[in-house]
Amino acid sequence: MALITNLPTDLLRTFIAVVELGGHSKAGVVLGRSQPAISLQIRRLEEIVRSPLLVQEGRAILPTAAGEALLSYAREMVRINDEAVRYFHRSDVNGVLRIGLPTDYAVAFLQNTLTGFHERHADVDLEIHCDLSRELHQQLRSDSLDIIVATMPAVRMPYLSRAWVEQPIWAASAKMDVAPDRPVPLGAHLEGCDYRSRMIDALDASERRWRIVYTGPGISGLQNAVLNGMCVTALTQATLLPGMRELGEAEGFPKLEPLRIGLFYKHPRLSAAGLQLVSDLVASLEGVGSGVRMLQN
Repeated sequence: MALITNLPTDLLRTFIAVVELGGHSKAGVVLGRSQPAISLQIRRLEEIVRSPLLVQEGRAILPTAAGEALLSYAREMVRINDEAVRYFHRSDVNGVLRIGLPTDYAVAFLQNTLTGFHERHADVDLEIHCDLSRELHQQLRSDSLDIIVATMPAVRMPYLSRAWVEQPIWAASAKMDVAPDRPVPLGAHLEGCDYRSRMIDALDASERRWRIVYTGPGISGLQNAVLNGMCVTALTQATLLPGMRELGEAEGFPKLEPLRIGLFYKHPRLSAAGLQLVSDLVASLEGVGSGVRMLQN
C-alpha cells in the first residue's frame, strides 16, 4: 500500500493568503506570523508537493502552474476544514457581511440561500450590493465587499471558489407577438452588462434590426417590462416568470452565448460568518437543477 502524504491545512492556509493578498508580509500580518515564518511554511509545502509554487515577476508574487493547480484544492480543503470547526463553534457566527450580486443576474436559489442564512443567523447583518460584474470584481479587490457572485471575463481569476455556466434565453410576454419585419424592441440593463452585449452581438450576427426601448439597473423592473409586453430581453431559466415565454431560432432569435459565473471571496479576510455563507452557497450550487452546469476550477 502506497504511503499517502498529508497536506497540512495550516500550510495551505498560508499559501492561499500569500497568493490572495499578494505577498509574504501581507499574509503574515493577517495570519499573525513573521515574514520568515511565512517563507518557511511555503518552502515546507513546496517540499511536500515537490514543485515550486510561487514565482516573483517584478514586484508581484504569482502562483506557478503547479501553484495554480494546488490553489483550487487548497481553497476547498481549507473551506471544508473551517466548516467542520464551525460546526462546534456555531456561536461565533456573527458580524456584518457585504455581498455583491450583479444587476444582470438575480437567481432564485442564491436569493433563497441568502434569506435562509439570515433567518438562521440573526446575529449576522447582511448588506447586499447590486452592480455590474466588472464593478463587483473591483470592489472585492479593494475589500469593499466580502463575497461576490459575478460573471467571469477570463477562465482563471483571483479569489474564485466555484464556477458554473448559465445559458441565457430570449424571453417575451406570453401574449406578445414579435413582428419579424420590425426592429426587435429590446429591454436591457446598463451599458457594460454581459446580457446586453450578448443580445446585441447575436442580433447583429444574424443581421436582425433592434432598438433599445427599456433600460434599467434592476432585474425586477426588466421582468415587469417584459411581462407588460414592452420588450424582449435575455434571462435565465431561474428568472423566467409565469406569463413569459421563451423565444427560439424559429422566430428569428439566435442562441445566445453562455455565461460563465463565479463565486469569489478572499479566504484570509473572511470571517466565520462569511465562511459559513460560502458553504451554504456552495451547497446550493451543487444542488441546483437545470440551467446551471458546474465547472471544475
